[in-house]
Amino acid sequence: QTFMGLTVNCARCHDHKFDPITQKDYYSMAAALSGVNPGERNIQGKVSSKDAAIIAKLRSSEELLLRKIASIEDPVREKLLQATEKSGRKGPAPPKPIAGWNFTTGLSDMNGKLPVSLKGSAKRTGEGLILDGRGFATTVPLPYDLAEKTLEVWVKLEDLNQRGGGAITVQDNRGVLFNSIVFGERQPKRWMAGSNGFVRTKPFNGSEETLNKSVHVAIVYQPDGIITGYRNGQPYGQPYRTGFQKYATGQAHLAFGIRHGTGVANGRMLKGTITGARLYDRALAAKEIAASAGVRTISISDHEITTALTKTQRDERERLNKDLAVVLGEVKDLKAKAPQATKVYTANSKNPDVTQILDRGSVLKPIGQVVPYGIVAIKAVNADFGLLANAPDGQRRKSLADWITHKANPLFGRVMSNRIWHYHFGTGLINTPNDFGFSGTKPSHPKLLDHLTTIFAEKQWSMKALHRYILTSATYRQASKANPKGLSVDAGNRFLWRINPRRMAAEEMRDTMLAVSGKLSTELGGVGYRDVREYKFKGSHFYDIIEQDKQEQFRRTIYRFSPRGAKRNLLDTFDCPDSSALAPSRASTTTPLQSLALMNNRFVLRQSAFFAERLAEEAGNDVVAQLRLAHELTLGRPISNDELTLATNFITNHGLAAYCRVLFNTNAFLYVR
Repeated sequence: QTFMGLTVNCARCHDHKFDPITQKDYYSMAAALSGVNPGERNIQGKVSSKDAAIIAKLRSSEELLLRKIASIEDPVREKLLQATEKSGRKGPAPPKPIAGWNFTTGLSDMNGKLPVSLKGSAKRTGEGLILDGRGFATTVPLPYDLAEKTLEVWVKLEDLNQRGGGAITVQDNRGVLFNSIVFGERQPKRWMAGSNGFVRTKPFNGSEETLNKSVHVAIVYQPDGIITGYRNGQPYGQPYRTGFQKYATGQAHLAFGIRHGTGVANGRMLKGTITGARLYDRALAAKEIAASAGVRTISISDHEITTALTKTQRDERERLNKDLAVVLGEVKDLKAKAPQATKVYTANSKNPDVTQILDRGSVLKPIGQVVPYGIVAIKAVNADFGLLANAPDGQRRKSLADWITHKANPLFGRVMSNRIWHYHFGTGLINTPNDFGFSGTKPSHPKLLDHLTTIFAEKQWSMKALHRYILTSATYRQASKANPKGLSVDAGNRFLWRINPRRMAAEEMRDTMLAVSGKLSTELGGVGYRDVREYKFKGSHFYDIIEQDKQEQFRRTIYRFSPRGAKRNLLDTFDCPDSSALAPSRASTTTPLQSLALMNNRFVLRQSAFFAERLAEEAGNDVVAQLRLAHELTLGRPISNDELTLATNFITNHGLAAYCRVLFNTNAFLYVR
């Protein structure tokens, strides 16, 4: 209803009676939202933009210091390794993979079960699998289940500034659920564990890639959800715990050079050369990763390296390590300045269950499962999201959002343009904003609605741009003054020959009274205010209206605690909708109760008194000055001589506060013209 103007909810128990929406459509769209679970979440605070810039400079210093330290240690380490080889000392044997490829010799798996096929512009030479960002390679489906696993690849990157290309990926056969070793995705020049919808992706915070030569990268996926990265046989950044993805026999395959997907246009592509890759059906230990990478430094201790260094080298390395500790300490301090995690009530994603169609809506009568899907009757946009029945929540909602906001969708732009028009003109070009179906009304200006939709799409769905376009139009800038000819032809102003005078909404009226009296609180956010007293009786909640005479109650009405079923007195009288019901458009009635409320309501009486106090304080004891200021604040115009005479006599007999209440009761105050 909100974004598409369709009453899909009518198809919960049976096919829609008026629109071409089936019961299956209802449950398919419900499946797209079935992972949304409202609840509390901790939202981590972020460092300021200024501190983030400082941290970026410190990270650059960190990389420079690490390279200088490596330039001292690496030659010594290499000599020690050569010495250990001559002495016959060996490291542990490399682990055995369930599949492995040496792309410098061919495309066959060393075990003969997973041959590789080239896609797009990918090619194989004596250097390895050559990828130019427009090609990739895939294996046949895996002939075994895969749960805990280790992905391993040897790759030389062509461009260190590329973002998001996958080196090795295990994915379901539709290219949707996947685990991947990706480069530069969310952090430039760094390796990450890619996953569908980023549900298993967090930064390792490892070092930036700086060398244009072959590098060994491995990622280990443990069954408890811990994901660990390695680069050249050494731990890469910090491991983290997240979800765990399994793949069934025949339902998954490996891909090289693509983040995920089955076509060249479906995923981010890698630019570089892959010389080899391996897959393990278990989580390798750190020693096994080092052995597989050919890194024998695991047998060379730091003490051995220190002993082999010259005194000058030791002193220089010690100085560099001290500088590195200072840099890391400054980074830690800046991150500690970030706001602490705050608890908010929002959507908590959960792994959604498979959604079933329910016969006549009965939970006891499931008649078949559905996958997340759109509405088939909307032919301009493909309703198939390409998701499995067990797709994760984030991917479901993203697919639904992409489908709704697709530029070819004939409804989204029209529905939202109509809503924006409705709030500026009092009624939409279609005056049933929640129903664009058979039961809705026809547009009064169909070409205008299409024109607004086109502008809205061209502005990339920018509501601000559409507001500006409407508000600067000649139609909106008309006067509200009526003329007899217009009233005789089109009394309802359906053809927009003037701007309709509009009575303030209930919340606007209350806020304006507070602003005029000088009591309106401009505080943003935080705890709302209450104008009711809540209590329980025999298991039920009851709400009694209380006095609004405290400063914390003088906030904008948007901050009001609004329980379902509670009476709001003044707000209810002026057509404020019940918070327990949908209100696509507000009623604007004129009743005797409204006049009585403005004359006798305790809030109005109190604000009238506050208004009088403000006038006395700002205009002094001169009644004429008080009246001039009162009319300017409430009516936005000077007081006339006749009004001045009448008002002076009224104040003499009834007081200034009573006259302030008179102003609150005038149509000139209540209506926007």
